[in-house]
Amino acid sequence: MHNNAMKDWVNSSYLSSSNRIYIEKLYNHFLMDPDSVNQDWRLKFKYLSDTDIKSKKTSHVLNDCSFFNQNSASNYTERKILNMIDDFRLYGHQHAKLDPLGLWTRKNIKNLHLRNYGFVDSDLQKIFDIDCFSVSYNNIKLVDLYNFLKKAYCGSIGFEYMHITNNNEIYWIQQQVESINSIDFYTVNKRRLLYELIAAESIERYLGMKFPAAKRFSLEGSDVLIPMLKEIIRQAATNYGIKEIVMGMAHRGRLNVLTNVFGKSLQQLFDEFANKNICEDYGSGDVKYHMGLTSDIKIEDNLIHLSLMYNPSHLEIINPVVMGSVRARIDEEIKCSNMILPITLHGDASISGQGVVQETFNMSKVRGYDVGGSIRIVVNNQIGFTTSNITDIRSTEYCTDIAKMINAPIFHVNADDPEAVIFVSSLALKFRNLFKRDIIIDLVSYRRHGHNEADEPSATQPIMYKKINQHPSVCQIYSSQLEYNDIIKASDTKEMFDKLKNKLDIGSCLVQECKTAYDSFLVLQDKKTNKFIYANYPEKDDINYLQELACKINSIPSNINMHPRVAKIYSDRYDMAQGKKNFDWGAAETLACATLLDKGISIRLSGEDSSRGTFFHRHAVIHAQQDDSIYIPLQNISENQGMYYIWDSVLSEEAALAFEYGYANKSKNTLVIWEAQFGDFSNGAQIVIDQFISSGEQKWGQVCNLVMLLPHGYEGQGPEHSSARLERYLQLCAENNIQVCVPSTAAQLYHLLRRQIICNVCKPLIIMSPKSLLRHPIASSSIKEIACSTFKTIIKELDSNVMNHDVIQTIICTGKVYYDLLNKRCQNKQYNVAIIRIEQLYPFPLEELKNILLHFSRTKKIVWCQEEPENQGAWYYCQHYLHKIISGSKNILLNYIGRPASAATAVGFSSIHQRQQKKIIDEALNIDTL
Repeated sequence: MHNNAMKDWVNSSYLSSSNRIYIEKLYNHFLMDPDSVNQDWRLKFKYLSDTDIKSKKTSHVLNDCSFFNQNSASNYTERKILNMIDDFRLYGHQHAKLDPLGLWTRKNIKNLHLRNYGFVDSDLQKIFDIDCFSVSYNNIKLVDLYNFLKKAYCGSIGFEYMHITNNNEIYWIQQQVESINSIDFYTVNKRRLLYELIAAESIERYLGMKFPAAKRFSLEGSDVLIPMLKEIIRQAATNYGIKEIVMGMAHRGRLNVLTNVFGKSLQQLFDEFANKNICEDYGSGDVKYHMGLTSDIKIEDNLIHLSLMYNPSHLEIINPVVMGSVRARIDEEIKCSNMILPITLHGDASISGQGVVQETFNMSKVRGYDVGGSIRIVVNNQIGFTTSNITDIRSTEYCTDIAKMINAPIFHVNADDPEAVIFVSSLALKFRNLFKRDIIIDLVSYRRHGHNEADEPSATQPIMYKKINQHPSVCQIYSSQLEYNDIIKASDTKEMFDKLKNKLDIGSCLVQECKTAYDSFLVLQDKKTNKFIYANYPEKDDINYLQELACKINSIPSNINMHPRVAKIYSDRYDMAQGKKNFDWGAAETLACATLLDKGISIRLSGEDSSRGTFFHRHAVIHAQQDDSIYIPLQNISENQGMYYIWDSVLSEEAALAFEYGYANKSKNTLVIWEAQFGDFSNGAQIVIDQFISSGEQKWGQVCNLVMLLPHGYEGQGPEHSSARLERYLQLCAENNIQVCVPSTAAQLYHLLRRQIICNVCKPLIIMSPKSLLRHPIASSSIKEIACSTFKTIIKELDSNVMNHDVIQTIICTGKVYYDLLNKRCQNKQYNVAIIRIEQLYPFPLEELKNILLHFSRTKKIVWCQEEPENQGAWYYCQHYLHKIISGSKNILLNYIGRPASAATAVGFSSIHQRQQKKIIDEALNIDTL
């Protein structure tokens, strides 16, 4: 703030932003009449006015409101009207008729009755000119104004938007809400709306009768979701030029959405219920209510592409995946967020209960993750499995209150009022496209059956389900309404039901506009591409080309005043490029990226602090010290290079990794890299690793080439900064699903990154990346090693002093411990011990290892040596491969050397760590036990 008076003002706790609107209102009253506020406030406002800061009216109302009383009413009356208008905008949603079941009870809500403002009967017919809305209302009676506000804010829609800090957005919403006298639907739209409601109800009833014992997670009670989604799609295609919609949702109503919105074949769905046409040759498949679909829908002359993302039972995890997929399409194809629309569906219990929701909201306007806003629809059936007591579910009034953290407008709507739902959907789409921000629709409904159809909900919700059992469906309510207003006849409704029944009987497509529907799992079954093919990776590169490219990316313009340490790094890298020094890991990674970019391949690298690197090793973004401007060398290679996106992520693992999975899943031609700050923290994203990265291809046919860089290594930094939990990734390995590698040299990292995209493997790559090795001289690589080699799954014994016929003990290891063993062996001159590094743990190079070990004919003992505790690391995973190798020999022993089994990953004291590490190395090289 500009002076001490304002600092004191801000520091007062009762003047927090949550009280902003109330204080603004008081202040405006003070400006009009100082005596209208109490003495304490009057003194504070007078003190503020005496400062050199010019006061101004800040009320949302007074900024665009003027009152001129035709009958010379007092300022006091005008202030009461102002208060009433503001209160309807602020609290009207609490009086709205939102609950179809009428079970909601409200506590401590503001009384919006006219008498609460001190009006008497004689005031009701007084006339005012009001210029307070987008449309001026001249000669309006007070009673008419009150009734208008009540209709606008307390009907079937509850608008929450006064928490927004952007006045333009507030005024825009006010304009939309307060300039609509009624929701105007043409008769044809009403008939179409009814037909879509009948379609939603019919598929559920038909499945219930045809497959009564099967789970389907019915949409009944929230049937209006189907016409709601179809209307958004129609308007997106015809009014806004949107070409693609990407949708994410959990299981509730998914089968209905697949058939009624995306055009999935009914016959295919029936076959899934009947367990027909199952292919067991490839992949596990998944339950039908997790499956996705893509389709092309023609609306008038507009073709729009729809994608429903595959989703596990972790309800909200799909949201960041959708965002990542959309961002990839924006970056790679569309280049404009207004051409693509993300829609996510949520449950009322899950949106308020699951932490990934907060992480996703937080990413919504962050540079590296912004998708131009999403429409987020909460299917609020007022229950989570068996829990419906609000005090057990959340700590806020609404399940959608979490969205207020990003100032998103929230529109609550009664699902039994279909026309109100369609109006809200249209308004949400308009807001999103105009302001490019998230918007929330809270579709307040109910769940007609139990959590699944076999469940008995009345055991825990007797009153709710007594109500539900007596409650007509929205289809019945709306058809009766249309019949009452002479828009349709009862025979019209029956005709629509009969038409839908016929379509269901013959198993035809319910979406007339659907042109193509595509199931990636079924297509991938036909391809049977579940193999690793690296044959097209080049054996060598031109050294001159690599040196020239390395010089280019490490030559920084002279006008960039680098930090001295950063300048030293780039100076060293320039020497590396000229062959004067070996490439360290940061330089090798940068060169690998440069070679790909120069070929037109794009790269996206993200993670916490990734632009600099947790360990000060990358510096992909150079910050000029004189003006804080930035320079990115990898964005300045050539005019036709690929795009290089480097983003410091939000402080999140789960949503951040899910986003990158969605990005990589869509953008197969981009090298997508996610880096954990420390590998230890990646378990914050365990859901993503388990449900998507390791099993997405087997369950859904969803492939991706995502790279995970996980810093791993025991260096005395304690149990939270030592282990990326290598054992957990190895436990997930099967069916050629992922690659797990532990490179030990800079050249190995160089080739790993290039191989991942050049060979188009489309398998996730998990890399246990180093920390102390990043600048280790022996772990660095010459330009020749980089240019004239390829990735080695195993690095055999390299020391010429170790002769094959002299070797009596072979140590097999992986990662950093190799260099500790190598150093100790050199000190001891133990050249009868060979050390082999396994660089790729999965797929395991069994035959290659077997062939290497055959050279050591005198070997009596094979030692598996690791830094990790016995129950962690690669030992449990590797030992059965090693037993296979030695199974034919009775004279070879297999020993484990490493830390003893431990609940924690590492000790917390560096002195203990050093003693443990020394013991491991000494025992591994102890040949006296032979």
